[in-house]
Amino acid sequence: MKDMIQKDQMYIHWIKDLKSKVRQIQLKAAVTVNTELLRFYWDLGAEIAEKEKATSWGVKFLPQLSKDLRAEFTDMRGFSLSNLKYIKQWYLVYNLSDTISQQLVGQKAVLPFLQIPWGHNIAIISKCNNVDEC
Repeated sequence: MKDMIQKDQMYIHWIKDLKSKVRQIQLKAAVTVNTELLRFYWDLGAEIAEKEKATSWGVKFLPQLSKDLRAEFTDMRGFSLSNLKYIKQWYLVYNLSDTISQQLVGQKAVLPFLQIPWGHNIAIISKCNNVDEC
């Protein structure tokens, strides 16, 4: 057992620091993924709202979009019909002004609703019709 290192206090402290760093990186990565997903949902919500206004695709548009996206991205969740409706509603609730849209396009904004996990956003928008109620 000469290959095993003796776990002295210096090693124990160092490994504790490494574990802490890994946890911090994991949390940071999860927050980044959440933010990017919400930015995508924001853009998708804007595009859905615009397409519904500008086209005559009708009421079967969202079910078809859901079907097509789920068929293409079989390992990805988030494209159910109900979630697409939430994405559109979320965009409409928070689409207060061009300022938000411009900030999102610039990818520099840290808007509060981009820091909230998607499930929490759904809970919030399910209870309100506009941002003042939220």
